[in-house]
Amino acid sequence: MARPWEADPDTSFKRRLGKTPQELGNTTGTPDCPDIWKLANGDVAVIGRDLTQSLGRNLPDGVSIGSDERLGVIPRNMLIAAKPDIPSV
Repeated sequence: MARPWEADPDTSFKRRLGKTPQELGNTTGTPDCPDIWKLANGDVAVIGRDLTQSLGRNLPDGVSIGSDERLGVIPRNMLIAAKPDIPSV
């Protein structure tokens, strides 16, 4: 059965949503993760810590992680900072 949505491996990064990790104090002086980006096709990319193994063992009922998916975690302040960049519809 085909999935109704697939990630597009050929899209590109369009713009950051919210503030940089440096502005939020979530990283050292290097521009490493975490981050949130709008992609050229409208999808969103999240760069965060991979906690698939640890949190994935205790998922709520009805939630699963596909074999080609990972459970990523970003700081709360990063999502709050991105809120103005996320459309309500």
